[in-house]
Amino acid sequence: MSDDPTVPADVRVVRYDVHAPVPDDALDAEALVLWGNDPEQTADAARRLTALRWVQTLAAGPDAALAAGFADDVVLTSGRGLHDGPVAEHTLALVLAAARRLPDLVRAQAERRWAGELGGMQDARSAPEFRSLDGAHVLIWGFGSIAARLAPLLSALGAQVTGVATVAGDRHGYPVISAFDLPDHLPHTDVLISLLPATEQTRHAVDAGVLSLLPARAWVVNVGRGATLDEAALLDALRSGRLAGAALDVFETEPLPADSPLWDEPQVLISPHAAGGRPRGAGELVAANLTAFLSGGQLRNVVAR
Repeated sequence: MSDDPTVPADVRVVRYDVHAPVPDDALDAEALVLWGNDPEQTADAARRLTALRWVQTLAAGPDAALAAGFADDVVLTSGRGLHDGPVAEHTLALVLAAARRLPDLVRAQAERRWAGELGGMQDARSAPEFRSLDGAHVLIWGFGSIAARLAPLLSALGAQVTGVATVAGDRHGYPVISAFDLPDHLPHTDVLISLLPATEQTRHAVDAGVLSLLPARAWVVNVGRGATLDEAALLDALRSGRLAGAALDVFETEPLPADSPLWDEPQVLISPHAAGGRPRGAGELVAANLTAFLSGGQLRNVVAR
């Protein structure tokens, strides 16, 4: 954890290795903080820490903690809000890399080739490709706290931002549609950004049907969870020329296997689940929730189970 929480003197704190079983002298713990834990280690903790009453994960998405098998009466709280800045920044970097063709520039540099087709005099107004955020239509699917941080950054560069969420309306000053309205909006979209969490309902939400409605100039950017994108459908759309490219930070299998065909796709930009990983304000969240836990108050970011 980047910033340690303030803990009352009568609270015993045990630091543990997230890659090893919880020490025997901590099996009576009533609270557990998760960050970077191995899935097997988390499942082992769920089995052996029988006195647990509260689990705080610092991850924005609680899917790994939910899958660990903690007892139903254990309160689970997420790290929602801790990653808004870093994820928004990384997403903006991926979108700009797509617009300004950075993968092509890097390949040309490796070949010591002056990529004249990517520079010189250009008429952005008549270009059929997505080459700038100025005037681009950006659709953000999963319009929560990260999107609230990201949308103004995109708007500042001239993008027209629309959110997609369970309930339509206005959120954080931006129009938000429901998934039922996607068929009307996807054909006019330059960039589809997925910030969706991993749930049963969102598995392969970005599927062949969604991709087929995007124009050929569009890019898909996934910084939510890998399970929400049908990678086979994405590859098919890219190879057939029905999609311009994709920038992916998350994958169905992580680390991405060396034999994955995504590595060899020239129009796929891969980053190794690097958008988050730097929770900001973790100590304050843990301290606030610990105070609420000890006093019987309301914890922040409680996950519905």
